[in-house]
Amino acid sequence: MAIAIIDYGMGNLRSVQKGLERVGFDAVVSREPQTIEAAAGVVLPGVGAFGACMDNLRTYGLIDTVHRVVRSGTPFLGICLGMQLLFDSSEESAGRGIGLIPGSVKRLSTSKVPHMGWNQIEWRATANGRRSTELETAYFANTYICEPEDESPIVAWTTHENARFASVVRRANTIGVQFHPEKSSIAGRAFVNAVIEDLAECR
Repeated sequence: MAIAIIDYGMGNLRSVQKGLERVGFDAVVSREPQTIEAAAGVVLPGVGAFGACMDNLRTYGLIDTVHRVVRSGTPFLGICLGMQLLFDSSEESAGRGIGLIPGSVKRLSTSKVPHMGWNQIEWRATANGRRSTELETAYFANTYICEPEDESPIVAWTTHENARFASVVRRANTIGVQFHPEKSSIAGRAFVNAVIEDLAECR
């Protein structure tokens, strides 16, 4: 199964590519709309600042590409900042996000930021996506968190100090994860495999 990793000039592209390849995917890094839209699944990775990443996505004409991919029913996964970009806006930067999930991105209101390292995943009892029971902890590196307009897209939460935030969200064929599954050992990579297969079955 060929997976396209969106190249918007920033992000941990090679790390995500290697993680996908380890669980058997043919992963290609691309900013070509035709390649991305033809893929069996698409990943939007994330390292950097919200505003700069959105600027690059606009520069490369990739925002419309993302919307077409999602409308087509193709499995779509946003990782870390890639999850935050799915929302309408962010306190980190002025301007709009991709707008696939209603809500905004807020700065963590904790004494220790960024939230860095391993942390627990608290899965929703009636998650609307496949739960990976083996993924109980994952690796995080975030200063900002996603706040959907309501709890319906939330599949899992994580708590850092006194802040409980959405760490996995889903809307139709789109899933966002605040952690880095490619850095979360075998269980994290298996989680990506399960997510893409689950979304593909819903097409």
